[in-house]
Amino acid sequence: MDYFVASRKHNAVKKAEESGTVADSMQVRLDLVARMKSGEITLDQMQAELKKIKRGAKKAGMVTRAQAFTRG
Repeated sequence: MDYFVASRKHNAVKKAEESGTVADSMQVRLDLVARMKSGEITLDQMQAELKKIKRGAKKAGMVTRAQAFTRG
């Protein structure tokens, strides 16, 4: 992948996250990791919750980070 294409795609993900259309945004992921590190949930529970968020993205009218990158 060309540098400029990759850069454009990363910018598209960033813009989509800022507009709130990404279900599994970086902030959501960081919140899950923080919950795991505090002992509230385990790694397996964190991964399961992230998968659940990704599956529900389309129903909520949102996209995943991967979809935003691909569309970028």
